[in-house]
Amino acid sequence: MTNIDLVIRAPRAVVDGAETAASVAISGGTIVGLGPVDAPWHAAAERVLADDEVLIPGIVDTHVHVNEPGRTEWEGFASATAAAAAGGVTTIIDMPLNSIPPTTTLDALELKRSVAAPKARVDVGFWGGAIPSSLGHLRDLHEAGVFGFKCFLAPSGVDEFPELDAVQLRSAMEEIASFGGRLIVHAEDPRHLHEDAPGTDPVAFAGTRPDAAEVDAIGAVIEGVRATGVRAHILHLSSAAALPAIRAAKAEGLPLTVETCPHYLTFDAAHIPAGGTQYKCCPPIRDEANREALWEALFDGTIDIVASDHSPATADLKLAGDGDFALAWGGIAGLEVSLSAIWTGASARGRTLADVVGWMSTGTATWAGLEAKGGIAVGKDADLVAFAPDAERVIHAGELHHKNPVTAFDGHALRGVARTTWLRGTAVHGEGAAGNSEGRLLLLGT
Repeated sequence: MTNIDLVIRAPRAVVDGAETAASVAISGGTIVGLGPVDAPWHAAAERVLADDEVLIPGIVDTHVHVNEPGRTEWEGFASATAAAAAGGVTTIIDMPLNSIPPTTTLDALELKRSVAAPKARVDVGFWGGAIPSSLGHLRDLHEAGVFGFKCFLAPSGVDEFPELDAVQLRSAMEEIASFGGRLIVHAEDPRHLHEDAPGTDPVAFAGTRPDAAEVDAIGAVIEGVRATGVRAHILHLSSAAALPAIRAAKAEGLPLTVETCPHYLTFDAAHIPAGGTQYKCCPPIRDEANREALWEALFDGTIDIVASDHSPATADLKLAGDGDFALAWGGIAGLEVSLSAIWTGASARGRTLADVVGWMSTGTATWAGLEAKGGIAVGKDADLVAFAPDAERVIHAGELHHKNPVTAFDGHALRGVARTTWLRGTAVHGEGAAGNSEGRLLLLGT
């Protein structure tokens, strides 16, 4: 084989769901050959991974709030994609809020693309939004390449992205089903959300958004899926109480998928410090038994994928009210540490790095329809990570690439470090990285 740009030789690599020794030949940003670690490739450049490194496909994070334009002081494409690259994430799909305007019109989508294009260090796709004013016009966004449509069933926290009521939800489902799109749902039933003042108590805060809010909202989604046939996805599942209904829906053959997030799999409410509003998110972090039930559901396939739900804000918003959970902004910044957090939890429970790749790369890429992502295989994009699974570090928020130095993971010890991240064969983090904006804007089906 000629005209090989780069060969990566890895004594350990995750290929086809298992760990093996391999060499990877890359040309024009694409994997053009796989072979034994000492395969006689002749390339312009070569990298041999260290004995403590494993070559894995880049993480595909399908749930990221970049917030640009409009709230770029919360985050932005330059800082978010730098954080992604540093954490081994090579593809993100941006949520339609909390930017201003939200991605609910063609003009807003074009604006998002125009500001992302010159800044993206990793590849970026976009979700559209299903809000009352965008219903009836969703096909246009679908044909423009958004990956699907997000809706809220309870107030989103920002006025420009209102929730759907029961009638509007069914209307959105029928419309999206008509063109084969996907609806992704923040599933909390507002009838169960309490106005109680939790003060600085994280357990009391979790009680203001009880399990019943998720259970009933997910039940409504399942009913709508059964009636319309729409493909639906439950975002950031927090409550294990909803798992029986999800299992039954899947056993019925309904096109329902589910994600959870690193913070739900890492923390529990009893161990969040009083006033620790850096841990505030909606739906909330619940108790330890709930967390372990989520892990079991991930292991048995009830939960399909893991995504970060990176939802940052400025420190004054996240820490507002001197630790009062009712006053602080809800959302956790975790994009850069998501891979390490899941590997830390999974390895402690006897799971393998191949499992993590399945939940966060192969699975997310397949679910999103990104055929060129999510694996080390000939024909795939050469999105790769030299990951040191046994390296340990204590997270310091100020050392992360996120724009604001606030994260629930601050001060926590995690396993695993992304030492080098390649996007289509070009280093975008670590050894040899030039810091260029190499990212491309992705369309549904690319």
